[in-house]
Amino acid sequence: MKRLARHWARMAVTLIPLVFALLHASGALRIGVLQRLDDIIYDARLRATMPGTLDERIVIVDIDEQSLAEVGRWPWSRNRLASLMDELLLRQQVALIGFDVVFGEADESSGLGQLRQLAAGALKDQPGFIDRLAQLEPRLDYDAAFARSIQNRPVVLGYYFTSDRDGRVNGVLPAPVMQRDSLQGRPIQFLSWNGYGANIAALARAAPRAGFFNSITDPDGVVRSIPLVAESGGQYYESLALAMLRMRVGSPQVAPGFPAASVLGGGQDSGYQRLESILLTSDNKTLAIPVDERVATLVPFRGAGGPKGGSFRYVSAADLLAGGLPAGALKEKIVLVGTTAPGLLDLRVTPVGETYAGVETQANVLSGLLDGRVMVKPDYARGFEMVVLLVTGLSLAFMLPLLSAPKAIAASVAVLVALVGSNLWLYLGYGLVLPLATALAMTLAAFALNMSYGYFVESKSRRDLANLFKTYVPPELVREMYRDPRRYTMQAASKELTVMFCDIRGFTSLSESMEPMQLQALLNSVFSQLTAVIRANRGTVDKYMGDCVMAFWGAPVAAPDHASLAVQAALDISAVIDTINQQHRAAGRPDIGIGIGINTGMMCVGDMGSDVRRSYTVIGDAVNLACRIEGLCKTYGVSAVVSEATRLQAKGFAWQALDRVGVKGRQQAVTIYSPLGLAGARADTTGEPEKWERMLKAYRAQDWAICEELLSELRLENREKFLYELYAERVASRRRLPFDPAWDGTTSFDTK
Repeated sequence: MKRLARHWARMAVTLIPLVFALLHASGALRIGVLQRLDDIIYDARLRATMPGTLDERIVIVDIDEQSLAEVGRWPWSRNRLASLMDELLLRQQVALIGFDVVFGEADESSGLGQLRQLAAGALKDQPGFIDRLAQLEPRLDYDAAFARSIQNRPVVLGYYFTSDRDGRVNGVLPAPVMQRDSLQGRPIQFLSWNGYGANIAALARAAPRAGFFNSITDPDGVVRSIPLVAESGGQYYESLALAMLRMRVGSPQVAPGFPAASVLGGGQDSGYQRLESILLTSDNKTLAIPVDERVATLVPFRGAGGPKGGSFRYVSAADLLAGGLPAGALKEKIVLVGTTAPGLLDLRVTPVGETYAGVETQANVLSGLLDGRVMVKPDYARGFEMVVLLVTGLSLAFMLPLLSAPKAIAASVAVLVALVGSNLWLYLGYGLVLPLATALAMTLAAFALNMSYGYFVESKSRRDLANLFKTYVPPELVREMYRDPRRYTMQAASKELTVMFCDIRGFTSLSESMEPMQLQALLNSVFSQLTAVIRANRGTVDKYMGDCVMAFWGAPVAAPDHASLAVQAALDISAVIDTINQQHRAAGRPDIGIGIGINTGMMCVGDMGSDVRRSYTVIGDAVNLACRIEGLCKTYGVSAVVSEATRLQAKGFAWQALDRVGVKGRQQAVTIYSPLGLAGARADTTGEPEKWERMLKAYRAQDWAICEELLSELRLENREKFLYELYAERVASRRRLPFDPAWDGTTSFDTK
């Protein structure tokens, strides 16, 4: 309790996201981004859990681009549709046909209407014409032909509802499936329309079973659900998928499904105003289809849409009309007739595709109804969400302030995993689509506010220590230190680090031709570019000394690959200097050079200096050696000299051994190298590296003849290499001396 009392302010801050989350969940303050995030989560979950398999029971007869090209533009004459029905019902022996199109106008393509006008007018006195017309009329009445092809057959027509100011209607609606009195006076929130576009009377009489194919477009323009039952003119009608299901399973009656408490209480329960399900009842058997508050169901998409989506078999209507399928190839299949042709405007945006055919949406719903695979957002989703928010928010508020940062992260991750896992379990196990985004956002916001309060208020003293390093190390390393400032200290310590001295050469000649201000600007520009390279390779800039930069790697933030980082920085610096020199040549200025010395070893690192001025720096013998070998760059004609200690730790680079040297202040000789680049970056075809190694071996063995032979070849292959000229002079000088068994090839330098 004492710990809780100390963190009461932090707990209060952590509760702020809970307040906003509850306001959103209750509907008092709708936050649009959370609803959009819920939609994104639902879409992702749907795509991740789709079966992705072919439903062999359902076939889509597609009025596709091929069909329009071969048969003609839509609408087709009804005699062709009659032929299509005969092909499907007689030759293919399908079990059920549903139309995702509407036949709202009479077919006058045969010219029968004009002939009838002639018979009633100009040719009414021509008995032969009227007799011939009477003979032709049954063949020319395409609507009647189509009506005969679907009469008393397992066919479900389609139609659509509309809403506009005038409530326009067209065609004949089917019989409603539910009566108002069955709702027990409850104001159920059916989707309601005041207009419709239905089929002409002749077809409606021939196939009295019909269903609407409207879908529900969410605010983001995506179709995720369709209504199963909708209201128009005080009557209740079924969707195309529900109508086809009912015809397939024996035409059961449709009834509203209320909770068990409502049935037992005679419909007088405490204020419940929504349906729980749609009931299909037949022969004392009842099938309950869960619905949401709009009496709709989410579309249980099987997979990607279209002929190549793999969810349903697509057959071109043109192929059927041409008899391209073997007889009985579609026997006992459920057929949906629709279109994927863009020009017929039946494509929509869905969670699984941006141009998804409306007919396949109906096919997915029918498939889900047949399998009992119905996903629904229950009416109690809001109450469930508020309970989850309360439990989660209060738990985080009391728990996070008492935990360290790593434990708080672990606890928050555990809460997120629990929320996602339980939500997915209810989705997969029970078909319940419950909101998740608000709980996730609240958890993340609670964690962020809790950590922010701890960072800005409770951890100031620790941050102050890390802020001291801002003067010495790059910002990206400071950000790493902020994660756990207690790990870092300014106190001196002995560590293995890598140090670099980088000396810029050629500024003396530049100073003779440039004004002081120009020279200063140029020097600042060069230093800025070199510093950027060092920081990019995670180095710490120690100091600037005239025209020299000192930097080191491995402190204050540990870097196991500090030697490799330093060598890579040296190569990058050489590339930068080459670029600068190209600019100088274009401006008529002399080139500048570079000399880099790098060494790895134990050194003392920490905050050092006087009361007046201090700095975070490194000192020690290893630092002195780096300074000494930097001065050898000019001697050997290279831009960088690296000690053997660094070379052994810097993996992945190509090297050229330079010499074994003794420097002032050290008794032990040091082998020095120059980095050539990344190992394997360029293939050598001349054998130059191997010849150079043989030459050094012969040099240390005082075999001057072999040295001269190899140096001659090397100088011919690379005339610009100063190193080969240097050794040629050394060989010419030493071969005049007698053989010295005590000499090991070491070159001593007495100056710094």
